[in-house]
Amino acid sequence: MNGTVAAVSSNGTYSFTKPNRDSITLIAGHGVEGDVHAGTTVKHRFRMAKDPSQPNLRQVHLIHEELFAEVAEAGFEVAAGQLGENVTTRGVDLLGLPVGARLHLGDEAVVEVTGLRNPCAQIDGFQKGLMKQVVGRDADGAVRFRSGIMSVVVTGGVVRPGDPVKVELPQGPHRPLEIV
Repeated sequence: MNGTVAAVSSNGTYSFTKPNRDSITLIAGHGVEGDVHAGTTVKHRFRMAKDPSQPNLRQVHLIHEELFAEVAEAGFEVAAGQLGENVTTRGVDLLGLPVGARLHLGDEAVVEVTGLRNPCAQIDGFQKGLMKQVVGRDADGAVRFRSGIMSVVVTGGVVRPGDPVKVELPQGPHRPLEIV
């Protein structure tokens, strides 16, 4: 279940979308260098208002590029970075990973999966109706969130488009992803 980094994105100011970059630098325990969501404590505005001392389990946001093709079938045009992700992957079933899975990005960087990104109203602000495409129900009727996963940086390093993504599954039972 290995893949490739399709794109990397970051933004030093609060904005829904993040511009693509030639590279990003991940800093252990901190996040993406220069990104507004980097830090040891929570940086998401809504979560900061509730409790700014919470640990930041959302240092790096990853989305699978395949989602863009899926929403295109419903008439939406979405490109890398436009849903606020830092790393866009290709060929990795991000949503099927368990909590604690580690993704080796490029030669050095390693992130550990903490959970699902919770889709917010800004998705419909970006393109009206898009929220229904990233939040749906599975065959059993359970709500399914498809707007990416969140992670923390275990080992820092530079990540570039074209870098390999190697998946390392954790020991023990598979713990399904929940919103963080």
